[in-house]
Amino acid sequence: MGDSFRARDISLKAQKKLLSKMSNKNIAKNFIDDTLASLLDNVYTLAKTYTGNKKEAEKIVKNIIKIVVKINILYRNDQFSADDLKVASQLRTKFTTIVKTIISFFEVQFTFDKVFLTKNVNECRELLKGLVGNHLTDKSLGRIDHVLDFFTDPAFLEEMFRPESKHRPTLQTIVDDMSKALDEGGI
Repeated sequence: MGDSFRARDISLKAQKKLLSKMSNKNIAKNFIDDTLASLLDNVYTLAKTYTGNKKEAEKIVKNIIKIVVKINILYRNDQFSADDLKVASQLRTKFTTIVKTIISFFEVQFTFDKVFLTKNVNECRELLKGLVGNHLTDKSLGRIDHVLDFFTDPAFLEEMFRPESKHRPTLQTIVDDMSKALDEGGI
């Protein structure tokens, strides 16, 4: 039986394709809780005020949503191998470390270490691409790079962690959302 048609594969492709066309808050609510939705709203605000570009800020947040939802779809449909799940566990640990580091850098002035943060985000990038590389398109992998390139931009990082930054109130809200997400187990 050389027929390779599988309804499950078609369903998964359809879900991913549908998602790519409909990445908005309503779709995201099925995969992202209220705390993470608030976090993303504040990331949008931060990106918009930092770049001065509404379209770019929207693109960053939409790409985050698409990445998160696609990973969730893959996981819910048992598409990850045992090795993939090990990488996912490493990714979760690395991501949690990054979140805690950002919170610490924000709360304790003059502790910001750009090299340390960038190194950890880039390690996270490699783990994430290793996890989804066999499951998603090059376009999706490009979305990962787009998002993480924005968040590792040296000028952006220096501005965010400068004690007198005009972005500090928005960053405070993001840090509060991150702390809440950590406490709730959402991160």
